[in-house]
Amino acid sequence: MKRNVIIVVIFIVAIAGVLVYNLAGNGKGAREANSGSAVSENGGSPTKEAPTVGSLAPALELSSLDDSTTYALDPKAPQDKVLVINFWASWCGPCDVEAPDLVKLYEEYKGKIELYGVNATKYDTVRGAKDFVKEKAIPFPVLMDKDGKVGDAYKVFSYPISFIVDRHGIVRQRIEGAKSLKEWKTLIDEAMKDAA
Repeated sequence: MKRNVIIVVIFIVAIAGVLVYNLAGNGKGAREANSGSAVSENGGSPTKEAPTVGSLAPALELSSLDDSTTYALDPKAPQDKVLVINFWASWCGPCDVEAPDLVKLYEEYKGKIELYGVNATKYDTVRGAKDFVKEKAIPFPVLMDKDGKVGDAYKVFSYPISFIVDRHGIVRQRIEGAKSLKEWKTLIDEAMKDAA
C-alpha cells in the first residue's frame, strides 16, 4: 500500500515539474518562439504558426454551435480587428466565473474586436455547451471543436485558455485561467494599440 502511494506521489511531482518547466518558458516551445526560427529570414513578420506569443496564430476552421455557420481564421490574411479566442468547457468552474466578464467585454468592444468562444466539445457535450451559452446569454459566436484538433493546435490542456491575436495574425497574449474584466480591458487595449 505504501509503495503505491509513493509511486503516485512521484508521478504527481513529475507531472507538476514538467508543467512548471513549460510554463516558466524553459520548454522547447518557448525556445522555438524566442529563437529566430519563427521569424522570416529578412527579420520581418513571423512565418511559423504556433500558439506562442510572437508567432502566427494557428489556422482554424470550426462550425458554430448550431452548425449553421463555419468560421475560419487564416493568420496569413490581414484582419481588420484584434481577435480574442477563448477556449472553454461547460463543466469548467473558472469558465463559469469568467463568462459574464467576456459578455461585458464583447458588448463594450463590439465592432472593435472579434471574440470567439471555442467549446472543447471533444471533452464536453453539445447539450452542456448549449445550456451554458443559453444560461450565460453569450452573444458572441461560439464554435465547436468536436474532434479537438484546434485545441491541440493551440496546445490547450486546461480551461479557460484565451489568445489575443493582432490584426496581422500574430499571437500577442496567451492567457491561462480566468481574468477579471479590468485585466481583460488592459490586455485588449494594449493589443489594439500595438496593432494600430
